[in-house]
Amino acid sequence: MSNTPHTLQAEFPGETVKLSALKVSNAHFAKLLTEYDAVNDKVHRSETRIDLLSEAEEAALRKQRSHIKDEIARMLRD
Repeated sequence: MSNTPHTLQAEFPGETVKLSALKVSNAHFAKLLTEYDAVNDKVHRSETRIDLLSEAEEAALRKQRSHIKDEIARMLRD
């Protein structure tokens, strides 16, 4: 289990300009970034034992984070 926060800048190195541009120009993309940050924060808080979640709850959050990240990646490629 890793307790390193998975920031979008770390997940998509070199895409900072595109992330910022899409955030400003695309409301859906901006919503995805907000959702990703919220879910990622919950995962990180669970990993560092600030918030105690069951393994199933943490796994569900990781899966949700992965789906959001996949959609962000698709939009960055377009």
